[in-house]
Order: sequence, then C-alpha cells, then structure tokens
Amino acid sequence: MKKVNALILTGFGLNCDDETAHVFELAGATSHKVHINALVSGKIKLEDFHIIAFGGGFSWGDDHGAGVIQALKLKNHVGKDLLSFVDQGKLIIGICNGFQALVNLGLLPGLDNDYTKRSVSITFNDCGNFRDQWVHLAANLKSPCVFTKDIQMADYPIRHGEGKIIADQKIIDTLVANNQVVFQYADTAGTPAKGVFPLNPNGSMEDISGICDPSGRIFGLMPHPEAYNHFTNHPDWTRKVQTLKREGKSLDKEMTIGVKLFKNGVDYIQESFF
Repeated sequence: MKKVNALILTGFGLNCDDETAHVFELAGATSHKVHINALVSGKIKLEDFHIIAFGGGFSWGDDHGAGVIQALKLKNHVGKDLLSFVDQGKLIIGICNGFQALVNLGLLPGLDNDYTKRSVSITFNDCGNFRDQWVHLAANLKSPCVFTKDIQMADYPIRHGEGKIIADQKIIDTLVANNQVVFQYADTAGTPAKGVFPLNPNGSMEDISGICDPSGRIFGLMPHPEAYNHFTNHPDWTRKVQTLKREGKSLDKEMTIGVKLFKNGVDYIQESFF
C-alpha cells in the first residue's frame, strides 16, 4: 500500500509539530516536518505531499496578530502553489495558530470557491486571558468535512489567547446554512454552549470552534486534536477506568477520537489518490 505523505510546517515559533507528526504516523501516514523556509526557498515542493498541516504555536510571536505574518509569508512565496494544492483535491488542516493562518490566507472559509478572500477573523478571547483547558465539541453530522466523518462528539484541549471566531452576521449565517460549521463548543450532552463560559472558552459566535470550506477538504479548528493521541492524555481517564471497572467493563485503549480525526483524512487520500 502506498503511503500518504503529510507535511507538517515547522519554524518561527510553531511548537506542536512533534505531536502533529506523531498523530499522523499513528493514523497511517508518513510525516514530514518541513521548515517554512524550505518551502519559501523551493527546496521542498508542496506537490510532493497529500496533506498539509498548519500546526499550533505562536508563529512570529503573534506580534502582528495570530497567524498574520505566517499567512503573508506563505501567500507571497507559495500562494499559487497552495491554490494548486487545493485544486488537486488534496487536504489541508489548520490547528489553533494554523487555523488563524488559514483564515488570514483566505483558504477558509472559501465561500463561493474563493480561496483568496478573508471574510472571517479570529480575535482575543472575551475572558481577556489565555485559556488552557479541555472542551467538549459537538460535530455537525451534515458537514462535508473529510476529517470529521463518523465523529459525533469529541473532547480536545485548547490553549489560546485569540480564539474568538467572528464575522459579519451574513457570513456566519452562510456558514451555518452551508454546514461549514464543523464543530461547536458544547456541554457533555452535546448541546451547544450558547456562549456560556467556560463551555465556550472564548466567546466565538454561534459557539463555533471549527469550520471547513465548501468541499470539506480544508478544515480549521481552535482545539488541538493532535494532543489527544493516547487515552492517557484525557484528564478524566483514571476516573473513567474506575467507573467502567465497577460496571464490569474496560476502557477502550485503541484509537482516540483525536487519532480518528487524522485517520479520516489519511483514509480519504488512500481512497481518492491510490
């Protein structure tokens, strides 16, 4: 079986590349950590990969806004290559800082198949400070998002100071109508948070925590699915073990819902390109 090649961007303050590379390997892909300068110089070509991961961190220290400089650098040097990558039907995922970069690039939300126009912003949390916590997410089963196939709910950690997704109300309404809202912050039952803090940790409109383009092949989210790559990552795993033990059951120690998200992407490439 041919291997799916996943490119994980590194450099200039990005700091989740190891986790992201690891989870892609668990999902069945071959991970390649590539410094942004290697793309800019032409040493590494996007055409050699099937999936691009814009990972988390603080690119360029977020000094001019989260993901802004990263987006400008990539757009000015490999912007056409990124658009060609999209046209080829390949996959892009942006996590936290990577999501911010995708929005600034215009690759998301890609309304009317325009992948150059910025129409959504991700700004400072309403609470006024950095949030580091686990969140409950409700998935939109009608979404075309490739990465969230068969996922109904997920728990992932967040760690951001600028995670509030805002846009003109017409844009938000369009995203909802198009089922481009992939994940919403929710309670344990999967009911949207309705803006209630800390279920919604940043004040995002419509409790949005992740969106995709109309094709479902470009996906961005603020929570970190790559950080849930082993069952012991979850803060409640010891409690769940004891609860299930009393019920005569055992904890599923196989694939986490974090790995599942990436495996969906890898499986899609396997089915579409090989």
